[in-house]
Amino acid sequence: MIDREFDNPDLARRMISEITALSSSCGNLVIMEVCGTHTMEIGRLGIRSLLPGSLRLVSGPGCPVCVTPEEVIDAAVYCARQTDCTVLSFGDMLRVPGRNGSLDTARSYGGSVEVVTSALDALRMAKENPKRKYVFVAVGFETTIPGIARTVELTADMNMSNLYYLLSVRTVPNVLEVLCSDSDLKISGFILPGHVSAITGFEAYRALYTHAIPGVITGFSPLDILGGLHRLLTMISKGMSGVENMYPRFVRHEGNPSARHCMEKIFDPVDAVWRGIGVIPSSGLTFKEKYRRFDVREKLAIPKEDTSMPKGCSCGEVLKGKLPPDQCPLFGTTCIPDNPVGPCMVSSEGSCAAYYKYERNG
Repeated sequence: MIDREFDNPDLARRMISEITALSSSCGNLVIMEVCGTHTMEIGRLGIRSLLPGSLRLVSGPGCPVCVTPEEVIDAAVYCARQTDCTVLSFGDMLRVPGRNGSLDTARSYGGSVEVVTSALDALRMAKENPKRKYVFVAVGFETTIPGIARTVELTADMNMSNLYYLLSVRTVPNVLEVLCSDSDLKISGFILPGHVSAITGFEAYRALYTHAIPGVITGFSPLDILGGLHRLLTMISKGMSGVENMYPRFVRHEGNPSARHCMEKIFDPVDAVWRGIGVIPSSGLTFKEKYRRFDVREKLAIPKEDTSMPKGCSCGEVLKGKLPPDQCPLFGTTCIPDNPVGPCMVSSEGSCAAYYKYERNG
C-alpha cells in the first residue's frame, strides 16, 4: 500500500535539492532499488529524471514473476491442458511466455485457468469442488510465502487430496550476496524492499554488513523513497555501512517471527534458479517431507530448471542491474506490453514494464 498522506511537494523539493548536494560530494554512485514496486513508483513519479547525472538508480531482481524459470511456466501450461485439472494463478503470471506458450495461450485453447488473489482462494475453490483437481502456481517472495505456507498447512489439516502446489518461491536476501559480490556492478548502496523487510527483519541483510555496503529500508510514497535515498546518500557521504530503517511504521528490527516460523514449518531452503541470473544457494524453498504429497512435481516429470531467456531478450542483464531496460534491442519494438517477449515486460512489477509505461522516449 502506498501512503498518500506522506505526500508533501514542498518537502519533496527540498529533499531533491539536498540529495543533489549530497550526490555532488560523493562522486558517481550506483544505487539499486531491489523491489519492483519501488521501480514502478520511481518511474511513475519521475524521480530518476530529477536526480543528478552522477547518481544512477538501477532496478534489481525484486520481481518474482520475472525470475520464475521457464520450466515452471511450461509445467503450469501442461497442467492447464489436462481435462480434469484447473490451474490457479496470480494475474501477473498469465502472460509470461514459456517454451509452449503462456497460461493465457493455454486458456485460449480451452485450458482451465483461473486468476486468484491469494493461496486461500485456491483452498476455497478446491474445497467447493472436491471432484476436480486444482494446481496453485505458488510464486512470490517473503511477502506472500507465509500465506502460501499457512494454506499448505490447512490443506494438510483438512486432508484434501485435490489441491496441489507448483512451488517456485524465492527469498530476497540471498540474491543480495550475488549482487554485492559482482565486481562489474559496483553497487554503492541499496534501497531495500519495505514489504519483504516486514517479514525478514534486519538480520536477513547480513550480506550488506559483510561487504560494507549501506542499505535503507523504506516504503513506497514519494517522501518514503526520497527520504530513503537522502538517508542512503548521507550514509555514503559519512562512510557508513549496514542497514537503517526508514519505514518504522511497518518494519521492525526483528521482522515478523511468526510469519517466518510458519515458513520454516512447511518448507526447507534449497538452491534455486533465478531466471536470467543463475542458481543462487539456499534462495528457494521446497516442501518438507510431511507436505511433499502436495507438490505437483511429484506427479509430473518436470524438466530441470535453467536460466534461459527468449532469443535476443536482455531481461537477465536488466534483473542484475547491468542494463537499463530501454537498451535491450527488443524494448519498445518486438517487446511491448501487448506482446511481451521477456518476463520483465509482463509483470506489473517488471522493470521493462515500468520503463515502457513511464520512462521511454517517444
